[in-house]
Amino acid sequence: MAAPPVLLLNNIHLTFGANPLLQGTELAVSPGDRVALVGRNGSGKSTLLKIAAGLITQDDGTRFMQPGVTVRYLPQEPDLSAYKTTLDYVEEGLGPSDDPHRARHLLEQLGMTGTEDPRRLSGGESRRCALARTLAPDPDILLLDEPTNHLDLPAIEWLEAELAASRAAIVLISHDRRLLTDLSRAVVWIDRGMARRMERGFGEFEEWRDRTLEEEQVEQHKLARQIVREEHWMRYGVTARRKRNVRRVAELADLRRTHREFRAAAGSVKMQAAAAETSGKIVVEAKGITKRYGDRAIVEDFSLNILRGDRIAIVGPNGAGKTTLLNMMIGKLTPDEGSVKLGASLTMVTLDQQRATLDPNATLSDTLTGGGGDMVDVAGQKRHVIGYMKDFLFAPEQARTAVSVLSGGERGRLLLACALTQKCNLLVLDEPTNDLDLETLDLLEEVLADHPGTVILVSHDRDFIDRVATATIASDSAGRWMVYAGGYSDMLSQRGEAPAGKFITRSPAARKAAQAERGKGASRKLSFKDQHALTTLPGQMEKVQQHIAKLQEELSDPTLYRRNAVRFAQASTLLSKREKDLADAEERWLDLEMKREELGG
Repeated sequence: MAAPPVLLLNNIHLTFGANPLLQGTELAVSPGDRVALVGRNGSGKSTLLKIAAGLITQDDGTRFMQPGVTVRYLPQEPDLSAYKTTLDYVEEGLGPSDDPHRARHLLEQLGMTGTEDPRRLSGGESRRCALARTLAPDPDILLLDEPTNHLDLPAIEWLEAELAASRAAIVLISHDRRLLTDLSRAVVWIDRGMARRMERGFGEFEEWRDRTLEEEQVEQHKLARQIVREEHWMRYGVTARRKRNVRRVAELADLRRTHREFRAAAGSVKMQAAAAETSGKIVVEAKGITKRYGDRAIVEDFSLNILRGDRIAIVGPNGAGKTTLLNMMIGKLTPDEGSVKLGASLTMVTLDQQRATLDPNATLSDTLTGGGGDMVDVAGQKRHVIGYMKDFLFAPEQARTAVSVLSGGERGRLLLACALTQKCNLLVLDEPTNDLDLETLDLLEEVLADHPGTVILVSHDRDFIDRVATATIASDSAGRWMVYAGGYSDMLSQRGEAPAGKFITRSPAARKAAQAERGKGASRKLSFKDQHALTTLPGQMEKVQQHIAKLQEELSDPTLYRRNAVRFAQASTLLSKREKDLADAEERWLDLEMKREELGG
């Protein structure tokens, strides 16, 4: 029999302005629980966690906590301004019976002394202090809101080990798939104000979510068909009567109201990177580059050739020099020694983690259009700004919203929207995953996988690196950097550091090998990219066939060559190309259909 919950939120309702955020939401936390709290940006995850922590009061519903239970809450943006030192801040969170030495111990584990001035801390250092303060009392329940934001990889791995060893029940909000998969044993999905719970770990969540949404769509389709049948009866089934069936009329009204009040799931972000002309084969050629600040070597005698199409990830602890190395590689910083040569025809777009390119006083519309009109140039095509905003899940009424009032996730999506309108063949991404929800991360990964150019990224997201990178540059020792084939897990394996059986390698190189292996036996499901291709290829083939028909009709004119020989040659060449495109698309679609059949539809 399951243990009774020590914390229970029941039928929680909360409305901000005119928009209901939580509608009958529930959350139960039992001793030792490991719950991943997931949902789209703006779905109310952080708000629900604050209600659980007792920091805000719901409009309706109840919050119950067992007497004597201790709760500690980790906010996204901790405030240390009232404290003289970091140790003062952490010790203030201790209770009378807590170990007073644990505060200093945790700070030391996180690379801090306790004497730091809170006013001079970086974002990552503030998060470390907040983690120490949250973990120091050894509470019964830990409520953690994005604990890995602004942490480097060593700190993330330390935190994961600390949480795994904790006796506390944990409710965790995070975009870090690796952390959620390794720690969670249940998932609560906040969707359209309601909470759905799955008593399995996050590794099975996405398949469960997709199946749930598919079943919901089937039910809505059945409801719509039932309404059509009832309306047909209303119009034609009682024409010979003067008095209609009152009960059936009332039932039809109920059906219409249910169908009208149904809130469909939020759409998916739609991304497409605008590609520039093809760059040269060699994108970056670094030879023996060195950078020192005083006596400290940040980069020491580093050499690397980056070729067109490479996806390079740079990883290392905070302060190791990742940004310095990146800036030298893209020509923004001159090395003390050695040389960097950039390839021909490079068009570069940079996405920075500080969101510094966003003007906080500008509106969302002006940010996307550059303040000129209401059209956005996307991949060479003009789009109305409202339509482009919808692709990134912004509501039309947000067009005149100032950037300063957007949430962290919304600012992240806006920065991506701006970056992807610019034509480029070299994408430079500094912590692109910060504040993005899991669905947006999925789409960003697909964009980077399909981008014809080159990608260089700095990230602390292990799963994201594994999914995207073809090579990883990692800090080896003071100023020394090493290049490893594949993603983050491949790098650990090559260093001999990967715990056996803990990680699944998912870098592009490793995925090819895995796909070959899976050819001997069925995998569980089609990838997102394959599912998308299976859905869109028929429409693409139809368009190609229409174009072929037009070209064939044009070339069937016996006077075309005499009137315009150049156009005849162009049409002939284009016809051959489109016929090849059609054949390739048909072959791809057939392969995917066969794979789908092998996997059981």
